[in-house]
Amino acid sequence: MNNPMLADKVVVVSGVGPGLGRSICTESAAAGATVVLAARTESRLKEVAAELEAAGAETLCVPTDITDDEAVRTLVARTLDTFGRVDVLVNNAFAVPSMKPLERTDFQQISDSLDLTVLGNLRMTQAFTPALAESKGAVVMINSAVLRHSEPRYGSYKLAKSALHAMSHTLATELGPKGIRVNTVAPGYIWNDQLKWYFGEIAEKYGITPEQVYEQTAAKSDLKRLPEPDEIARAVVFLASPWASAITGQTLDVNCGEYHV
Repeated sequence: MNNPMLADKVVVVSGVGPGLGRSICTESAAAGATVVLAARTESRLKEVAAELEAAGAETLCVPTDITDDEAVRTLVARTLDTFGRVDVLVNNAFAVPSMKPLERTDFQQISDSLDLTVLGNLRMTQAFTPALAESKGAVVMINSAVLRHSEPRYGSYKLAKSALHAMSHTLATELGPKGIRVNTVAPGYIWNDQLKWYFGEIAEKYGITPEQVYEQTAAKSDLKRLPEPDEIARAVVFLASPWASAITGQTLDVNCGEYHV
C-alpha cells in the first residue's frame, strides 16, 4: 500500500464501473482500505475486485440496485457480516442524463434520474447511517460541475445533481451530531475512455482531430488540461480520511480550474 490515509477502514463504493468508480476503489485500496464494491453488474464488480486483490487489498463484491430497498439492506448486512464495520460510504451511482432541452425531456427520464441519483443515494445513506454512527464515519457524494453552469441540454442532469447537492447539505447538518461527516466531490470533465470516445465523435463531426477537441476544451481551464480519474478519486480519499476530520457539508471541485467557486 502506498498511503495509509484509510488504513484499517472499510469503504463501500456504489456505482462501480470502468471509469471513476474503478478509480475510487483503486485509490481507496492504495490508501489501505478494505473495499466493498456495489453496482448492478456483477461481472464488472469482479473485474475491478480482481485488480484490487492482485495488489493486496481485501474486497467484497455485492451486486446492488440502489433503487431497491431489499438490495440495499442486503448490501449493508453482507458488509457488516463480513467485516463488522463501515467507515466510509462513497455514493458514486448516477443516471446518464437525457441531454435534451428541458422543454423536450420526457418526465419519466427526469423521474428515473431523480430516483437513482437522489433517492438511491439517500436510501444508501439511510441504510448505512447506524454503522457509520458507530465508526464516526464519512459519506462522500459524487456530484458534477453541472452545478456551476447552465449550458443547454444539461437541464435534467443539473436538476438531479442540484437536488443531490441540497440533500448532502441537509444530511451533513442532520448526521453531524452522530459524528458522521458528509461532503461532496464535483468533477468537471474526466479524461477517461468514455470522454476520449466522445471527443473522437466530435472531431469526426467537425473535421478536426481529437487532440484539437481536447485542446479547445482544456483551454477553458487554468491548468490547460483535463483531470484524470485517479486525481478525482484522490480527492474522494482525502474527504473520506481522518485528514478531513473537521470538514463536513463542503464541496470540493476537481476541474483543473475550469470553474471558480
